[in-house]
Amino acid sequence: MTEETELPEAPEEARAVFGEFFPEAVRYAELLADAGVKRGLIGPREVPRLWGRHLLNCAVLSEAVPEGVTVCDVGSGAGLPGIPLALVRPDLKITLLEPLLRRTNFLQEVVELLGLDHVTVVRGRAEEVLGTLPPVHVVTARAVAPLDRLAGWGVPLLRPYGEMLALKGGTAEEEIQGARAALSKLGVVETEVLHVGEGVVEPMSTVVRVVVGESPGGVRFAAKRAKAARTSRTRRRR
Repeated sequence: MTEETELPEAPEEARAVFGEFFPEAVRYAELLADAGVKRGLIGPREVPRLWGRHLLNCAVLSEAVPEGVTVCDVGSGAGLPGIPLALVRPDLKITLLEPLLRRTNFLQEVVELLGLDHVTVVRGRAEEVLGTLPPVHVVTARAVAPLDRLAGWGVPLLRPYGEMLALKGGTAEEEIQGARAALSKLGVVETEVLHVGEGVVEPMSTVVRVVVGESPGGVRFAAKRAKAARTSRTRRRR
């Protein structure tokens, strides 16, 4: 590993955030810096800023997640934000949803190595698991797609009155404005921008919170979800 891609020592903030799971967080950072780079899951230039820009930036999302809920991390990739969230919140039941095999293989290895019994890895796209994956309280995502497209994937996976938490950058407000029509059709009843991680990351992490009503995804997705559920039940009877 060259000097430009060397993993720095974990900052003191990481010890405070990850607490008793700090050793597991260090191991995860090491895996990202080594196997993660070799397998093309992260770029080598990201290694020096793994702690601040990635692990801590994702871990502080826990401030916005209610206690004891089910979570689906859509497009989990190398496990961001799902793995850091799992390390700081053992009370959650988390599904890492990722369509690419090389990524799901890496995620499964990480989950087993770190002993994350409350985390499940599922290979597939959000639209493919609709009706087969149990609806969740919270959907998380980071750097997956623009908000309107992301909501089209994530919102239908929610339970009624659930919420999607998307880690975004400085254009969060503009994305919300541009996606209002699409969000409305998906049954979204509330949107807001949150800033989390005060005193931990600078700048603080920006989160777009999208809350749905009684019909996540709107009427079209309700029908699709019901059809998928019927198909699944029929297959189980055979």
